[in-house]
Amino acid sequence: MGTGDPAGMHLAHLLASSMGGIRAAGDLVARMQLSKKMRIDDAKKYVADKLHVTPLDLSDPTMMRGLREELDIGTITGVPGIAKGMAAKVRIAELLDIEINSVEQFKKKTGLVAGEKQFH
Repeated sequence: MGTGDPAGMHLAHLLASSMGGIRAAGDLVARMQLSKKMRIDDAKKYVADKLHVTPLDLSDPTMMRGLREELDIGTITGVPGIAKGMAAKVRIAELLDIEINSVEQFKKKTGLVAGEKQFH
C-alpha cells in the first residue's frame, strides 16, 4: 500500500488548518478530499450535507464545537463523555460513509463486524 502524494497531503493539511482543523470541520473536509479525491468545494458540500449545515458553517468554530459534541465526533479539548481517539474516528467514518484505514484495522484486530455501531 502506497503512502499517497506527499504534495497532496500538504495541501489537504493546509486547507484543513485554514478551516480550523478539528476546531471546526477542516479535518472532515480534508478526509473527503483525500479518501474520495474530491475538490475542496465538493468536499465542503458533502460534509455540510452529512452534518445538515451550510458549507459556511463548517468554518465556524463555535457552531462546530457544539455540533461535534452533539454528534460525538471529537473536539480539540477533551470533554467528559465525548468520544476521543479511535471512538471518534469510528463515528466519523460512519457519519461520512467512508473507510478510514486505522478504523478498519482496529475492527479487524478487535473482531468488530463492519457496519456494527459499537461506540454509541
